[in-house]
Amino acid sequence: MDGAGAAASSAVNQIDVFWHEGMLKHDAGNGVFDSGMDPGFLEVLEKHPENSDRVRNMVSILKRGPISPHISWNLGRPALIPELLSFHTPEYVKELVEADKEGGKVLCSGTFLNLGSWDAALLAAGTTLSAMKHLLDGHGKVAYALVRPPGHHAQPSQADGYCFLNNAGLAVQLALDSGCKKVAVIDIDVHYGNGTAEGFYRSDKVLTISLHMNHGSWGPSHPHSGSVDELGEGEGYGYNLNIPLPNGTGDNGYIYAFNELVVPSIEKFGPDMIVLVAGQDSSAFDPNGRQCLTVEGYKEIGRIVHLLATRHSDGRLLIVQEGGYHVTYSAYCLHATLEGVLDLPMPLLSDPIAYYPEDETFPVKVIEAIKNYQKDKVPLWRNS
Repeated sequence: MDGAGAAASSAVNQIDVFWHEGMLKHDAGNGVFDSGMDPGFLEVLEKHPENSDRVRNMVSILKRGPISPHISWNLGRPALIPELLSFHTPEYVKELVEADKEGGKVLCSGTFLNLGSWDAALLAAGTTLSAMKHLLDGHGKVAYALVRPPGHHAQPSQADGYCFLNNAGLAVQLALDSGCKKVAVIDIDVHYGNGTAEGFYRSDKVLTISLHMNHGSWGPSHPHSGSVDELGEGEGYGYNLNIPLPNGTGDNGYIYAFNELVVPSIEKFGPDMIVLVAGQDSSAFDPNGRQCLTVEGYKEIGRIVHLLATRHSDGRLLIVQEGGYHVTYSAYCLHATLEGVLDLPMPLLSDPIAYYPEDETFPVKVIEAIKNYQKDKVPLWRNS
């Protein structure tokens, strides 16, 4: 993805951020990591990893960090119930509404709908829809929905993995309903974007690509394995591309996966809208992942994805916030991703944690094996 001409034509000077502080009111509680459990013998319990502190720092770094002159702030809004039905089933939405009325509910392991959670989830969904509409209406080229609770694990009829409503999935459906012919989703959260994949599993209008830790299924709420053979069904066969990466893949391994798998797939698909599902839990220091990305890796991913948007979707790129649970480093990784999207000539922030050793030898072998599998099984790749 090199070339001075392409880089010059892809320049963007502003990112439109959509945010509402009401999303801070979701509180998943304290316990042993994300369990909500107090075993009775620990002096100090920790906040649930999906807590408001992580997002407060993301807001803060964009408002007060060196990237701030490039950020334009837009107020988010709550989604309306009918809007949710474009992706979610009426029965599931009714379950969430009733759980909120009853004061809360444990929807699945680690996923707590508490007082204030439903309002925050509606704000996350509506704010993401507003960000997508901003692009569809021609008011900007790059929009970032800075939202929580996250959404990419939420399936049409099931909560999962801290997620209630699938923010990115709702935005993708809005794009399709508004005239987009093809939408590509690139998910770099450390976990498989199973909810988004399930929502479009039978569609050839949406290409879902997920680069994730090879974690497999984690229970009834997440039966999907994220393996390479989950390719879609019916008309959607070959339009769900999973890239399960070994622990410790690192910056070089991720960029290799982008250049060898993601970029060619996007080039063959030719989307007219691109959605980057951005989780910083793939970082080297995240408590919820082991993928070892650093600031430099996120910056290069941002650059590549925006260049793809310039080539295929008239520069239109929606970024949707997902995971990222290291309270301070996640903010740096977000800043770096947006620096990459802006393709700034000099870095604005240095990595505060510095060098992390990596060896891409094994990840490269895995990526080559995935590429060979896709060439054999995926119609998009068969003639390459």
